[in-house]
Amino acid sequence: MTSVTISKATAELWRYPLPGVTGGSGITEVDVIAVSLEASTGETGMGFSYVLGGGGETVAATAVRMLERFVDGEQQIPPAALWQRLAGSLNRLGRGTGYVAIGAIDLAAWDLWAKCQGVTLAEALGGVPKPIKVYGSGGFGPTQAPEEAVKQALRYADQGCTAVKLRFAGNAADIDRLQAVVEALPSGVAVMGDANEKCDLVTARWLANACADYNLMWLEEPLPATDIAGYASLAQQSPVALATGEHHQGLVELAPFLEAKSCAVVQPDLAMIGGITEAMRVATVAGHYGVGVAPHFLPALFVHLAAAAPSVTWLEHFPLLEPLFDNPVDLDENGTISPPTEPGHGLRWAEDARDRFYVEG
Repeated sequence: MTSVTISKATAELWRYPLPGVTGGSGITEVDVIAVSLEASTGETGMGFSYVLGGGGETVAATAVRMLERFVDGEQQIPPAALWQRLAGSLNRLGRGTGYVAIGAIDLAAWDLWAKCQGVTLAEALGGVPKPIKVYGSGGFGPTQAPEEAVKQALRYADQGCTAVKLRFAGNAADIDRLQAVVEALPSGVAVMGDANEKCDLVTARWLANACADYNLMWLEEPLPATDIAGYASLAQQSPVALATGEHHQGLVELAPFLEAKSCAVVQPDLAMIGGITEAMRVATVAGHYGVGVAPHFLPALFVHLAAAAPSVTWLEHFPLLEPLFDNPVDLDENGTISPPTEPGHGLRWAEDARDRFYVEG
């Protein structure tokens, strides 16, 4: 194989304001860490990571240091090997911002590696491209009126989605909203619910029991992400499946949940989990435990992971960063998404994205 050198490696901070309060966490802007890797053979790898609600300066600075030390001017090595090198450098620093920075570099490394091989990211990961079902998650809120939730759920059903995910606040209004949506949806469209860590164990048990009457597919993040004992206790009695994972960093934080059989679905987030390499490792181990994987948003990216990891059962349609791309992959008439056919992951920045959102310094 021809030796390839990384001739240029950059990391920048972009700040992307959202059109309004978004999701169950109520964020209003996203700090994006944009990484670019250029190969001596001419190919370019694009990667990114993000921080919801500020703090991206530290992550961007960490990414710059990692690129200078381990990537810029160095010979290209397989992305999984680079990931180990980057993660090993954290040593006594801990995962923290380091994993979020590694996520951006790792994605760029995989994009470049796949392009140098002339294959899609799905194929570079060892998979065969295929359509993956998507559930509708955007446009729902924890204080939303039932009639508004119904309208949004029906929009997704009209697009072919066979599941939607509501937002919960952990109170009786959640059940009114859930009932209205379940009764309005056509047969064959399932419903999930996301509590965004708002409940304590008592409230979570009540909510799970109440949701069971409406055949909820899963209850997501009913408890804080750090409460492994609470999840293990809840899982023993919950009549609905539990999901968690978007706030966990690396397999090391998710492994206790898998070992304790405290969730039925794990939801790795690109930034928090530390990139595609670690997301693939999580998906492999989850498959061993019989746990499903439904990555946290970015379906046009995670569709590549789904092609290589049979444990990936759902992708999430939650438009957040998509306006930054000039070619976001969207749902087909069957409510599924397929990987793009061009080499790499197939995402490109919109022409004016850097000009509009780049943060000096």
